[in-house]
Amino acid sequence: MTYQASGNRYDSMKYNRVGRSGLKLPAISLGLWHNFGGNDRFENGRAMVRRAFDLGITHFDLANNYGPPPGSAEEAFGLMLQKDMAPYRDEMIISTKAGYYMWPGPYGEWGSRKYVISSLDQSLKRMKLDYVDIFYSHRPDPETPLEETMSALDAVVRQGKALYVGISNYSAEQTAEAARILKELGTPCLIHQPSYSMFNRWIEDGLQDVLDEQGIGSIVFSPLAGGLLTNRYLNGIPTDSRAGGPSVFLNSEQITAGRLNKIQALNELAKERGQSLAQMALAWVLRGGRVTSALIGASRVEQIDDNVAALNNLTFTSEELRRIEDILAAAE
Repeated sequence: MTYQASGNRYDSMKYNRVGRSGLKLPAISLGLWHNFGGNDRFENGRAMVRRAFDLGITHFDLANNYGPPPGSAEEAFGLMLQKDMAPYRDEMIISTKAGYYMWPGPYGEWGSRKYVISSLDQSLKRMKLDYVDIFYSHRPDPETPLEETMSALDAVVRQGKALYVGISNYSAEQTAEAARILKELGTPCLIHQPSYSMFNRWIEDGLQDVLDEQGIGSIVFSPLAGGLLTNRYLNGIPTDSRAGGPSVFLNSEQITAGRLNKIQALNELAKERGQSLAQMALAWVLRGGRVTSALIGASRVEQIDDNVAALNNLTFTSEELRRIEDILAAAE
């Protein structure tokens, strides 16, 4: 049966301007980092992409190495575009990245012009696209001049392979320098994608100030701290959870008794707000308007519905914010 997008898909989603650009992103975006690769069930991923779009999520975030195995999330997404989303391409923001290991030899990772442009060409083939909307340098390369990596980003825009460029995992200082170089080249840095959550607040220590000064937007990944800020761990560590297994994203050592106490206290506050813990955690990263979009992952359609419902209550009283700070400041 042919997919027909919901006619009211734009009625309740909130869209935020990306820095000082002309682009807007949905407050909640869908990341295809995990659960969309070759090791996962295609129809489940397809159902999640359809549901996300029906809820007004127009932004789908990928990278060359997403899977597992690497490359397979882009291949699966390319098939979803073909089967379902092709009529809606101009309503979608599709991003991908290059920076992590993809193929053997000296040109298969990091930030050389050779790797960055080759990687994007491969990504476009996997997704069967002529261009992506946003292309990122996924991580800074300590051995390649920043000018070379940024000039590669500038080149792909001029070649028509990307509409905008961004950076991910760059420090405040690296971001300021990257933004300066890109501005001089004539292709401004649109967006930064850092990790950020109640348990991981490094961007507050300078990076957000740089982004504000430069007019760069931000889309934060892991806003739920790898699942810690959900109802999954309220009663300890389930054996079938990420932390209960051999996950590379979360392990049992990260879930101390003190951290469990924090999760439970935060959950009580979320309940008072009429939200799930995940919904409050998403609302919290979006508070104050300094974050453009929160990037969610999902393994089930219902999680997307639950996360998008966070937008029903994005405001915090000063008392609620103080309570959150007190909970987070407690010893672990």
